[in-house]
Amino acid sequence: MKASKPLAATISSLWLVTLGLCLNALKMSCSQLVVDRVDPLVNPGIIGSAHLHQIVGGDSFNATMDPSDDPAERSTCTTCTFADDFSNYWTAVMFFRARNGTYKRVRQQGVIFHEDAREGGITVYYLPPEADHGRVTAFKKGFRMRTGDPGARTAEEAARFQHIDYTCLWDVGERFSNRSVTFPRDPCPAGIITTLYFPPCWDGIHLDSSDHYGHVSWPLQGEIDKGAPCPETHPVVIPRVVLEIQWDTREFNDPDLWPEDGSQPFVWSFGDDVGYGSHGDYVFGWRGDALQRAMDDVECSNLLCGLPQQEISEANKCMKDRMVPEDIDGWLETLPGLTSEDNSEQEGDDSPPQCHMKRR
Repeated sequence: MKASKPLAATISSLWLVTLGLCLNALKMSCSQLVVDRVDPLVNPGIIGSAHLHQIVGGDSFNATMDPSDDPAERSTCTTCTFADDFSNYWTAVMFFRARNGTYKRVRQQGVIFHEDAREGGITVYYLPPEADHGRVTAFKKGFRMRTGDPGARTAEEAARFQHIDYTCLWDVGERFSNRSVTFPRDPCPAGIITTLYFPPCWDGIHLDSSDHYGHVSWPLQGEIDKGAPCPETHPVVIPRVVLEIQWDTREFNDPDLWPEDGSQPFVWSFGDDVGYGSHGDYVFGWRGDALQRAMDDVECSNLLCGLPQQEISEANKCMKDRMVPEDIDGWLETLPGLTSEDNSEQEGDDSPPQCHMKRR
């Protein structure tokens, strides 16, 4: 049942206050489509990519994601509450490493107001710059990009990606305090939120680049929120896509489960146990001009946007079978796709594993 207008207005107002959102901004819940070892941007065509991902969005997600294919046309459903969004969004998966060296996948939970999303999923934001930079140009068919570097292992290496952070939750309404750029060092009573911001500037020409970064950019100095302009090489302002994932770490909060040396026990599915390598991928798939209309509508705010919506219960029905048949939920000797040597060395790159299946 959809929220009544007064309730929707109340929720929207609360989001504006707690999250600092502005008008012509979207926020939606996207339940989990699948958890799988597939990455069509980094390892196109390969079933059995270097590490495990959690994916949300349209059910046309596949190992190739040919740029000539339109997810809005090929998908039969989407896990997102804005019914015109068949884009795909994916991130790495968090694991808990026990004292005996085995790994357990950390489950996700829906963030506040989105608790019913299947397997937690991802909360997705499309935000305009808070400073006036003129019209925000929506993405075009075939557009895709990445943010974050899975190979980053120092603060300097991670610094070129603005606003990739972790929030240690003391309660479910927590958002802005207890933030860090690495995994929290102490148990978090209500879980951990990871946040990924994608670049807000585009060259206006290329829908992709060989590394999936070069066609987009951050302001060269400062942040776009604080008035910093896009560089001349990437002059077109695009929506700031933000991914927010809440990890339910509560079952691992017993200090007796944590390493005896005082270090924290969480690790990304690509082997990073510090946190600088957090990253995400995006393939655009909105139907028609829906996203541009939302960005042009100064009264558009979260739920109150005039775009078709579906209940989260309907979005939860949209799912895919995993393409790589492997155990991802038991206590594992190694992270899926990585060898024991990879796990111990914390390599964390995106090169394909030695054993894989090529999609025919």
